[in-house]
Amino acid sequence: MTATTSRVQTLGGPALFVLLWSTGFVGAKYGLPYAPPFTFLAVRLGLAAVLLALVAAALRSARMPDRAQYGRASVAGLLLHAGYLGGVFYAISLGVPAGVAAVVVSLQPVLTAVLASHVLGERPTSRQWVGLVLGLTGVALVVGPGVLATGSAEPLPTVGLIACVVALVSGTLGTVWQKRHGDGIPLVWGTTVQYAASAALLLVVALVTEDPSIRWTGEFVAAFVWLVLVLSIGAVLLLLLLLRRGTAAGVSSLYYLVPPATAIEAYLLFGETLAGLSLVGIGVTALGVALVVVPQRKRVDQAGSSPE
Repeated sequence: MTATTSRVQTLGGPALFVLLWSTGFVGAKYGLPYAPPFTFLAVRLGLAAVLLALVAAALRSARMPDRAQYGRASVAGLLLHAGYLGGVFYAISLGVPAGVAAVVVSLQPVLTAVLASHVLGERPTSRQWVGLVLGLTGVALVVGPGVLATGSAEPLPTVGLIACVVALVSGTLGTVWQKRHGDGIPLVWGTTVQYAASAALLLVVALVTEDPSIRWTGEFVAAFVWLVLVLSIGAVLLLLLLLRRGTAAGVSSLYYLVPPATAIEAYLLFGETLAGLSLVGIGVTALGVALVVVPQRKRVDQAGSSPE
């Protein structure tokens, strides 16, 4: 296999993850008008847990051998799903523009790199730090024009902004926790436990804070099915697999590409215009992520062969 072919295959998983994950914002746009955020997520993750349990049983997937792994998987789920998704959905439901939420949670790759360097011993190179900063700059360029164009004199809801920060911190801690404790946990059963724990917590929050009613319209059903099958099963399993193969900072940097991908999808699906600055931002973001995730070529010695 040539080095070029190997690199293309290596980038295939991250590219697919970005494509799938970015559609979550489209699904939320269709579904949130018909269901409160915590109820929406509790039902979504609960159904995903049931489906994954059936798949695991049918495939006779490896089970978790001890209770400690159930606890570790539950913590990862509460951070990655209940905390991160719950914070984003709640913020948007309170009126925080999706662009503002995207900017806040897009700090995750930088925060993850800093935390991973202390907790996991991962040391990003100078090139990767440059890529992380470029990625954040690119995201700001992508969503900035839309935020400024839709801005008004009304202040952003403080609780909504706090929810964005909760999502940022939860996603960062969840990524590092999963990288540190998740490698030894069976993928399918571990994800099932993550969803079950998250659904249970979100259901309690929903019962306490909102009217847990859903209007099962055609748009909601379509969005719900897509979010369960494509996002909660396909994209999340792929994310956990990528974390097993790569560094926490490298995988987290892929979140930079989600806002640009979502902007392109909104243009294709809803006719939303893309400002020239946003197009520049997409290029800057792609360059930044490439600097983080694409491995550097080994130096070639004078004899023309790579060192062992």
